[in-house]
Amino acid sequence: MTTNNTQTSPRKVVRIINGMPTTDGAGVELVRVIGQSTLMELDPFLLLDSFHSDDPNDYISGFPSHPHRGFETVTYLLNGRMRHKDNAGNEGVIAAGSVQWMTAGKGIIHSEIPEQENGLLQGFQLWINLPASHKMTTPKYQEYDNDSIPTENRNNTSIKVIAGTTSHATTGPVVQPLTVPLYFDIKLEANAEFSETLPLEHNAFVYVIKGEIRLLNEQDETALIKRDQLAVLTKGESLTLKSNEQATQFLLIAGKPLNEPVARGGPFVMNTEDEIQQAIHDYQNGQL
Repeated sequence: MTTNNTQTSPRKVVRIINGMPTTDGAGVELVRVIGQSTLMELDPFLLLDSFHSDDPNDYISGFPSHPHRGFETVTYLLNGRMRHKDNAGNEGVIAAGSVQWMTAGKGIIHSEIPEQENGLLQGFQLWINLPASHKMTTPKYQEYDNDSIPTENRNNTSIKVIAGTTSHATTGPVVQPLTVPLYFDIKLEANAEFSETLPLEHNAFVYVIKGEIRLLNEQDETALIKRDQLAVLTKGESLTLKSNEQATQFLLIAGKPLNEPVARGGPFVMNTEDEIQQAIHDYQNGQL
């Protein structure tokens, strides 16, 4: 009889990733963390971009109309405002603390333009893959403002729960049964400890927004994760993090891996190269 030790062991750090400065859209300055050479993907996550600037020259032109097919885009703003429009007539503004969870499905053309001419714009865009059986689904949105997203308060800790359910039973408004994602924005006071359980087989990562944190486990091993770094975690059901002499803020994100082939072609993510070529053809012929 064998015992699966994974279920009782805490998660550890596989590796720590530094983001790569780049530009996207109409010249928006950002840092690409997932989707670059050192971490092309972490199934089901395809891309993570972080943007943070109070210089309008870095972001004012935004992301003019562009297509997507085959995956979801998640835009989460910490500061600033972003207006979005699409080719189906949908339009709205994402403000500070809000999230837009867009399922591109079979195809959508949209734009994302800052709704400000000065001030701080800060946030993230995450791409999450869709399984082959749902890549051609009808596009849809889940959009929630700051007041619609619950915050769970524990000792020295606040957890903004965008998707998933915490071990203390706080559930976020976003629902996606295909990848069963967790998306937590966590603030930890100085010299404080945070523990959470995670689904055993989910792939997971931590991204530090400010300060730095240490990952602890039962073997008394530690790994230091600094600001603007992403830590890829091992499989496991428990996670314990501790702040140092300053308060910290970080994202804890996890999702069920799809274990399917991935074919990428710019704004399209499918399972085969033939499907990518079909997506390009459909876009060029106004069929997206």
